[in-house]
Amino acid sequence: MSLELHNTERELYNFQTRIGVAGAVVMAAFFILFVRFFYLQVVQHDYYQTKAEDNRISVVPITPNRGNIFDRNGIVMARNYSAYTLEIAPGKVSDIERIVTELATVIEIRPSDRNRFRRLMIEAKGADTLPIRTRLTDEEVARFAANRYRFPGVEIRARLFRQYPYAELASHALGYIGRINSGDLGWITEHALDSNYKGTDHIGKTGIEQSYETELHGITGYEQVEVDAGGRGVRTLSRTAPTSGNNLVLTLDVELQKVVETAFGDRRGALVAIEPATGGVLAFVSKPGFDPNLFVDGIDPTNWDALNSSLDRPLNNRAQNGIYPPGSTFKPFMALAALESGKRTPTQAIFDPGHFDFGGRRFRDDKVGGHGMVDMYKSIVVSCDTYYYTLANDMGIDILSRFIGQFGLGSRTGIDIKGESPGVLPSQEWKMKRFRRPDQQKWYPGETISVGIGQGYNSYTPLQLAQAIATLANNGVMYKPHLVKFVENVNTGERRVVEPEPIKTIPLKPENIEFIKRAMAGVNIEGTGARAFAGAQYTSAGKTGTAQVIAIKAGEKYNESKTAERHRDHALFIAFAPVESPKIALAVLVENAGFGAAAAAPIARLVLDYYLLGKKPAKPAAIDERAADGD
Repeated sequence: MSLELHNTERELYNFQTRIGVAGAVVMAAFFILFVRFFYLQVVQHDYYQTKAEDNRISVVPITPNRGNIFDRNGIVMARNYSAYTLEIAPGKVSDIERIVTELATVIEIRPSDRNRFRRLMIEAKGADTLPIRTRLTDEEVARFAANRYRFPGVEIRARLFRQYPYAELASHALGYIGRINSGDLGWITEHALDSNYKGTDHIGKTGIEQSYETELHGITGYEQVEVDAGGRGVRTLSRTAPTSGNNLVLTLDVELQKVVETAFGDRRGALVAIEPATGGVLAFVSKPGFDPNLFVDGIDPTNWDALNSSLDRPLNNRAQNGIYPPGSTFKPFMALAALESGKRTPTQAIFDPGHFDFGGRRFRDDKVGGHGMVDMYKSIVVSCDTYYYTLANDMGIDILSRFIGQFGLGSRTGIDIKGESPGVLPSQEWKMKRFRRPDQQKWYPGETISVGIGQGYNSYTPLQLAQAIATLANNGVMYKPHLVKFVENVNTGERRVVEPEPIKTIPLKPENIEFIKRAMAGVNIEGTGARAFAGAQYTSAGKTGTAQVIAIKAGEKYNESKTAERHRDHALFIAFAPVESPKIALAVLVENAGFGAAAAAPIARLVLDYYLLGKKPAKPAAIDERAADGD
């Protein structure tokens, strides 16, 4: 047995050392904690206080009411209404297909809803929420509320929806709104409107809705909401109310628009009516139209395919995008050019044998055997092609194009909706720019002859023709066409008038203008428009026109019955009334309808009868098969 000796002093020393080290570590740890505490509570106090407030307070944007759109008489053409939508937040849902399938057991979700949602997922990337169902009933809202716990990332929202009460009526003028896509986001950023579009899902896509987007949208409001740990709102701390968008009052007359669309029936075409003294557009019709209500929620694939695949092209705005040869509606401007340039006098006459020979080619008049002796008045009244073949050859393309261009033909009018086509006013300069090969760039005298009767390279929009005839009716004073009459602030009631904007005054001799007006009045009294305007209780001025769609081979005669419907001639008519003090000027185009006197002039008659006399047509304008040949 051995004895263990303990060194008491050494053990005490070691113990004290360990205690000292442990104490130092503890003190160091407390010092670090204190420094960190000081840093967080003192140095970083403001930063973390803000972070805490951010977690406690949610800033929620409040979408403003979009402005309404009214016609000139106060009739609502576009408005808003409130409804509930079922929305999914893609960023908060891991398996969207599964959630949608489960949702379908609570609320009806149709295949079209699924397809629209998938398309929105692609088009509206970055959106916080996307609708899977819109316009829920109260019963559906209640059913979802009872099952909400099963669907994280899915919620019910009250939304404002756009409604167009008249559906297709004036659809190309009004346009439509749709959900914001990447292209729209680019526009929003470019115009520094990001903050004002927080919480906004829709934006104007076409027409007035697009052009006046900044007026219609309004100013977004904000709510500061205190939230709990689950992100649910507890109470509202402050609120900045949104400012509703401005209302628009248009120059359009809904009842006149209805008359035009009734007069057209199922025919394709366009009509633009303008107030000559202001440039205000009274009617803006493109047939067929479309229902803009289809686009508000995001158009479903079936309707989209139907609109896009239709041979009638309902989405094409014929009034300002469609370009057509003007046919004989070009002749009054040709005659005025001849008077102003001194190439013709009113009494100077030619003999019309029914054709004009030039360069080994025979340019035929529509009347076999011709019109005999023809002066300028008769050339307009009976629409003599041979007179204008000769005149165009004598004038030359440069004089012709310079004068005609003053009336806005071949140039955008500047109307207050986007997407306008410029058309084509042919000239030597235009041809040099249009073609690449030197042999194509050369202007041939024979081409001028076709231009003289509104054919050849001539291509204009119905809107341009309406502006041109309105300018003639207004004695050469041209106004920019516009669709908005005034902008109304819904909060103050203040109205900001869109002042008529005179573009130019064409220097024309009064006696020349009066002569052309008298000749155009003769068209509707004793000429090609006489049948359509028989018995009218007002004096109108007009000009019929027929424009070829396909070229006719030399030696052949056009036979409508043997021509495919969409290759048949277009019918045109321009007019203004009353002649003494014009209140309305218009241009009508009916696609593939044949003679202007037979198809377009009767539509114009119904429109003028309503606007000047208040007569409403009960049925579409009849095609007058007995109307004079030639136009």
